[in-house]
Amino acid sequence: MVDVGGKPTSHRVAIAEGRIRMMAETAARIRAGDHRKGDVLGIARIAGIMAAKRTGELIPLCHPIGLTRVALELEAGTDHVRVQATCEVQGQTGVEMEALTAVSVALLTVYDMCKAVDRGMRIEGVRLLEKHGGRSGSWFAESQGGDAK
Repeated sequence: MVDVGGKPTSHRVAIAEGRIRMMAETAARIRAGDHRKGDVLGIARIAGIMAAKRTGELIPLCHPIGLTRVALELEAGTDHVRVQATCEVQGQTGVEMEALTAVSVALLTVYDMCKAVDRGMRIEGVRLLEKHGGRSGSWFAESQGGDAK
């Protein structure tokens, strides 16, 4: 692991997003809340939060950190579910991996809950949208998927 012991503590924030494409029927069931396995979006939100808290155990050499906030927004569109995660910490290292892990696991949970009715779902576009704090300051992704500072 990289030694972050000498770095100053600062407020750090990371926001990530991703989506899972699916048949319109599958998305309609999720929006209606009548999926036979239960509240898909609610369960995926909890899974994402739990995953963010355990990122240091899942990603080799990733520092375990004491998150101060994890929030997930899930939106079911006509043919997809979009997930956005915001993670915050007062710490010596960033929270990008926690936000990306939260999004990934939330999307995998949607897949798991819906795979019996739609095996062709596709997870796509998992990416960091922005990060704040630390020595490098703020960073924002370009809207077309590129990098910009």
